[in-house]
Amino acid sequence: MARKFPDWTPAGVIPAVLLPFREDFSIDEASYRKHLSDVVAVRGVSAITTNAHSTEVHALNAEEQKRVLEITMDEIGGRVPVVNGIYADGSHLAAELARQADRGGASALLVFPPQSMSMGGQLRPEMALAHFERIAEATDLPLIVFQYPLSGPLGYPFETLLKIFEAVPQVKAIKDWCGDPMAHERHIRAFQALPHAVNVLTTHSAWLMSSLVMGCAGLLSGAGSVIAPLQAALFEAVGRRDLAAAQAINDRIYPMVQAFYAPPFLDMHNRMKEVLVLLGRLPRAVVRPPLLKLSSAEIERLKAAIREAGLAREGALLAAE
Repeated sequence: MARKFPDWTPAGVIPAVLLPFREDFSIDEASYRKHLSDVVAVRGVSAITTNAHSTEVHALNAEEQKRVLEITMDEIGGRVPVVNGIYADGSHLAAELARQADRGGASALLVFPPQSMSMGGQLRPEMALAHFERIAEATDLPLIVFQYPLSGPLGYPFETLLKIFEAVPQVKAIKDWCGDPMAHERHIRAFQALPHAVNVLTTHSAWLMSSLVMGCAGLLSGAGSVIAPLQAALFEAVGRRDLAAAQAINDRIYPMVQAFYAPPFLDMHNRMKEVLVLLGRLPRAVVRPPLLKLSSAEIERLKAAIREAGLAREGALLAAE
């Protein structure tokens, strides 16, 4: 398939979309198409991401991932670039998924850290380097490094990231989820100033305004599946240094991210599906096990967050913005 955005560099507002399921856990293609169109219709969205955490990629096999990308490209592939996640514990499988995404028309790849490196991989930086080199041998698409929290076993040390950037110039951006404001600012200042600049796309959605004002080149966030208009407006306000407007927008974002990212953290995309159901934009909020339906009490908390954010009165308008 010919690439529709061959010179695109990951930047701007990039929502990570959700994947609707039917009650039997099969992919609800019609609802997914509508969801894609809703998100892409938001003014200020520069691209979308699929086959990632938000689409429950951990619960999708390779054929399902292929089909998800096919639907995505068919529905919106000519309108915005599509970032496809590469989620695999082995580098050979990651390379094959990269080839599959390249053939399918993706414009960039979001490379997750292999879970196989969780037991001390930070002490062997050559393993991370080999993983990215193997993927780069399989495709010439731009790569986005998914940086996990430094407090856990899968975050890449600063020096390891620099080695990856130097050895694999296809790396054009980092999805920064380091979870440390001091490290995050260092990433922004250092990586975007490299001779081969690497854009920092924040995914610190729970403190998005604070992150953006540090100078990120964009954001890549599952919350964008629900509040893309607010994220795009905040990114624009920060870009023009309009503090008052940014604070006003952030006041509306705050109740939603407090609800999305409350413990347990693993339910964040589950909650996003429920909010889209409450807003009339998805027919059901089915997740694949081991994820489970939210309690009625938590759904009531989501309703309260929707009201506080002012989304209830704008629910019908969000898809048209």
